[in-house]
Amino acid sequence: MSGHSKWHNIQAKKGKTDAARGAMFTKLGRELAVAAKGNPNPDTNSKLADAIAKAKAANMPNDTIKRSIAKAAGELGDKDYKELTYEGYGVGGAAVIINTLTDNVNRTAGDVSAAMKKYGGNMGVMGCVSYLFDKKGYIAVERTATLDDDTMMEYCLEAGADDYTAQDDAYEVYCAPENFSAVRGYLEGKGLNFFEAAVKMIPQSYISLDEEKLETFRKMLDRLNELDDVQDVYHNVEMPEEDDED
Repeated sequence: MSGHSKWHNIQAKKGKTDAARGAMFTKLGRELAVAAKGNPNPDTNSKLADAIAKAKAANMPNDTIKRSIAKAAGELGDKDYKELTYEGYGVGGAAVIINTLTDNVNRTAGDVSAAMKKYGGNMGVMGCVSYLFDKKGYIAVERTATLDDDTMMEYCLEAGADDYTAQDDAYEVYCAPENFSAVRGYLEGKGLNFFEAAVKMIPQSYISLDEEKLETFRKMLDRLNELDDVQDVYHNVEMPEEDDED
């Protein structure tokens, strides 16, 4: 399996603006709170443990993570957050999958639809593009002077990962979604630093857009990611590596 985005997490190395980082932490905080509701112990709540790993990989401070978990019950109250996924198309026939976490389905559906239509896209029915993606556990591990290919291969085999690829400054590890917690935990136990750790929708192949359509598509992605209820956006558009920020 080739690297799913030519080093997808280049954004983490470039850094984000304070505003973008704050928005990302807010979304991660909600994800942590929802995962922690009913069981705030990551040792017995694998969903929470995975959410913590995702937050840490995004450089969310430990104190912020702890606060999100600690106030889970009070912050959410009686709100019933639902995890909903929308599928659709961007310009040029680009396939798009949007994961949301919402307490108001009508609001979220309307906001997502409006964001897509504004930039030449449209929402589709469930299953219209998801067949073009594979659901995989994904962990981007920082390459260091003491972590070579042989060692990484050994770790992946012992952890139960399906595959890994070597990028310039990271190893991209893939596994079945049901094995993600175990693989993540094993690699974490080896003291490896993660750039990213999450279960993701990874496209089986990519399409290219001309410059004008690519710019429009980027604007749509930016608008979708600005929506409070949107947690993750996946797509199959080839992005220039030096500018890849999705």
